[in-house]
Amino acid sequence: MERENSTVVSEFILLGLTQSQHAQLLVFMLVLVFYFIILPENFLIILTIRSDPGLTAPLYFFLGNLAFLDASYSFIVAPRMLVDFLSEKKIISYRGCITQLFFLHFLGAGEMFLLVVMAFDCYVAICHPLHYSTVMNPRVCYALLLALWLGGFTHSIVQAALILRLPFCGPNQLGNFCDVPQVIKLACTDTFVVELLMVSNSGLLTLLCFLGLLASYAVILCRVKGYSSEGKNKALSTCTRHIITVFLMFGPAIFIYTRPFRAFPADKVVSLFHTVIFPLMNPVIYTLRNQEAKASMKKLLSRHMVC
Repeated sequence: MERENSTVVSEFILLGLTQSQHAQLLVFMLVLVFYFIILPENFLIILTIRSDPGLTAPLYFFLGNLAFLDASYSFIVAPRMLVDFLSEKKIISYRGCITQLFFLHFLGAGEMFLLVVMAFDCYVAICHPLHYSTVMNPRVCYALLLALWLGGFTHSIVQAALILRLPFCGPNQLGNFCDVPQVIKLACTDTFVVELLMVSNSGLLTLLCFLGLLASYAVILCRVKGYSSEGKNKALSTCTRHIITVFLMFGPAIFIYTRPFRAFPADKVVSLFHTVIFPLMNPVIYTLRNQEAKASMKKLLSRHMVC
């Protein structure tokens, strides 16, 4: 078969974060804590927003989708990583690797576009409050949601298609999981053009979104200078939550995807936090500083605890 002639490698060996047993145990406990403590909080956010009729603003609509994307994103790598920490032989099939890579970029790009949409929502709410209900009506919100899902799918299918065209004939050792930079380095052909396309597709897009988000929040902060003390504090609180999330999401992504795919000592650690730790924190950061959401969550928990 053509696939067998061009792709000898049928599986990849995952080397993991480190070969030290003590370090592996420490990382295992860290991932386990984040996975089983913070992950339920994301589901609690979704349940709270869906069950409280008072949380109908576009902000909560997008926040619920952010929690869903982050929870789904954490299922791509973390469960297998936890199992691999306890396994002597860490192997993933070629198809499984491509599937993992596809969904990693599908949901990751979707979340990136969602943060852009949330920044637009924040700009309209603060800078054009009188037109907010007209601009951010339900039809527009659903259209934006559909656009970000389509954008994430398009971005991911391009990544997977470029990888599928590469021949792999050994070696077959990867780091923590399957991602574009690690997989491309194993191809037994000149990958300069593919790397350039990948950097343009992932790195440049990520950098442009990041700079655009920072510019939008700079405009918002300049506009609120003339607001009253209460309005200014509320706007600053909202922008602070957004900016923290933007740096958590885009900082590691820029480090990973905006440079040539060469190994750096910090790659494995940055990839771990970018894929497992930080995504679970994003909705929590939004919710912990939102008084309405926190009050609604407390009511929901109290009602179920009483029942």
